[in-house]
Amino acid sequence: MDIDLSQFTQVFFEESLEGLEVMESELLKLNVQQPDPETINTIFRAAHSIKGGSATFGFNQVAGFTHLLETLLDEIRDGRREMTANHQDMLLLSVDLLRNMLQALMAGQSFESPQQQELENRFNQELSEVAGVEDAPDNASQNNEKSSTKASETKDSETKETGLSWQIDFHAGADILRCGNDPILMFNELAELGELKVSLPTQELPEFEDLDPESCRLYWQLQLDTEAPLERIKEVFEWVEDDCEIHYQQLPAKAQLVEGVSPQEQAPISTSAPSSQETQVAATTAKVESGKAVAKTAETSSIRVSTDKIDMLINMVGELVITQAMLGQIGQQERIDGNALLSLQQGLEQLANHTRDLQESVMQIRMLPISFAFNRFPRLVRDIGQQLGKKVELILKGEETELDKTVMEKIVDPMVHLVRNSLDHGIESPAVRSAKGKPETGRITLNAFHQGGNIVIEITDDGAGLDTGRILAKARDKGLVGAEEELSTEAIQQLIFKPGFSTADSVSDLSGRGVGMDVVRRNIQALSGSVELASTPDKGSRFTIRLPLTLAILDGQLVRVGEHTYVVPLVSIYESLQVESSKVNKLSEEHEVIRLRDEYLPVIRVYQEFNHQAQAKEVKEGLVMVVDNNNQKVGLLVDELLAQQQVVIKSLEDNYAKVPGVSGATILGDGRVALIVDIPGLVTMSGLNQTQEHAA
Repeated sequence: MDIDLSQFTQVFFEESLEGLEVMESELLKLNVQQPDPETINTIFRAAHSIKGGSATFGFNQVAGFTHLLETLLDEIRDGRREMTANHQDMLLLSVDLLRNMLQALMAGQSFESPQQQELENRFNQELSEVAGVEDAPDNASQNNEKSSTKASETKDSETKETGLSWQIDFHAGADILRCGNDPILMFNELAELGELKVSLPTQELPEFEDLDPESCRLYWQLQLDTEAPLERIKEVFEWVEDDCEIHYQQLPAKAQLVEGVSPQEQAPISTSAPSSQETQVAATTAKVESGKAVAKTAETSSIRVSTDKIDMLINMVGELVITQAMLGQIGQQERIDGNALLSLQQGLEQLANHTRDLQESVMQIRMLPISFAFNRFPRLVRDIGQQLGKKVELILKGEETELDKTVMEKIVDPMVHLVRNSLDHGIESPAVRSAKGKPETGRITLNAFHQGGNIVIEITDDGAGLDTGRILAKARDKGLVGAEEELSTEAIQQLIFKPGFSTADSVSDLSGRGVGMDVVRRNIQALSGSVELASTPDKGSRFTIRLPLTLAILDGQLVRVGEHTYVVPLVSIYESLQVESSKVNKLSEEHEVIRLRDEYLPVIRVYQEFNHQAQAKEVKEGLVMVVDNNNQKVGLLVDELLAQQQVVIKSLEDNYAKVPGVSGATILGDGRVALIVDIPGLVTMSGLNQTQEHAA
């Protein structure tokens, strides 16, 4: 019987990548001096699950390598080997390697890496030292076969003298094969624990005409002579115990398996791990085309959703159907009287409410806790801290704060750069910190919380802070600031966001190339967000990122400029006002500012930047909308304010080139298209950035 398992490969990849995240997280939490047994078990179970799944789908490279990890972890949790920092490093490197293997498989590509051979050699050397094997095999498959065989032979000889004998009655569930579970693989794992004998009674099989080719109706009787505890035996069946009937009974040593079963029916199981050929000739063959089929499956991005959110969504759809039926009845009436008009109005109000609720429910489905992004930073901080010889503690706060999946995926890279920057430039070495009277261990804090319609992410360190004198000197050397020009502390700090700016004396793989902070700000602005900086010498720095919760819908203010309608994000607007001519000052032919209370704000003529006609060509003739541009106020000259409404953002870049000053488009209720204004992009187009810095 052939079962095509390619439809399940995406689930396997998702679960395996999640398993690797669990392994990495638990390894980083592990205290090597006093390892927690439950933590070791959690890491072992994750590796065991990945090995079993990869073997089921025919990914033998992953299965073979994971078997090495599993063997090492098994010896550690059984007390046969002490956990060391070297083991922790090997396992963390293995997590990285397995992640790369899985990503290559998802893309339908083969995977080759010198690091794999290097890690296999390290594992083989570690395992052979305890087992007393002089010549470790050169690859994972050889190691799997030889080491497991020798271990089984050793266990077999010891079992005859001191081991226990167990009878296991295994009634397979009808759907066990459909779920991708292979009893043969379980039996091979049992065989690694000792001497295994298997019988397959046929008396419980149904008649031939009653057989279902897709259901498993088999029943096995197993006898296992082993030194392993019962808990270890049960772990072999832990993934199927809810769907199968399994009984365990301790027998006297060398007891007969089952009375009345002939020796021919007792089939010994090979004590070595199954080769790819052996796996293929098992009763159920899993067909997976590792090229196109896997790549095609991996193209689809997916997200896991709680059943509560799905139930709420179904409920909302049900309410819409009821409202649709009510409106349909009104539409079928030949004459519409006052009562019918009242019912129509009520129905439309209900429709609006249900549509809004449905929209919110759908948006909730895309929301994920930011812990999905935060989880990668403990490893990053550990590795870079070791590389730089610095002691660093990472503190995570607000991990349950939810954010749109798309926003989260795009914010990770800027966050990584900011954390690396804190590690390289912010946190001092232990010796320097001690000299300053600080604890040797520096601290980096990631915090996330909701504020209004935004999510705020703070990256804080207790390091040296920004050296404004050095920054200003570098800026003058590069010609970014005039020799006699005086800048405020805030303006000097903002210089680190200039393209090509870096205070590093040498180029390393961490910093010094001058292609960092400006890219961070630009990427955050592309998400309609902003980044703020606050720094105090010898106290540390804090970067504050503000982002919309979602990129799909925004609250916008519709404005008219000539015959065109634009949408300005409501969250960016401070106020709108008419300005008297006495409060307008020209700086040049192209630039002018308005005096608003105690501030001077540059003004952008929207019609000029987008090259079309407008009704109001002078500031005094139109309305000035005061908006935020990276904590600097800017005025936008428009003809008229229209309505405020939620708009659905449509990307233009799917069909057109990037349009400066525009972040997207939306379709209005009358069918017209309105462009959504990208305020930072519009400011850049106008050339007002330098003016803003002087105004600050």
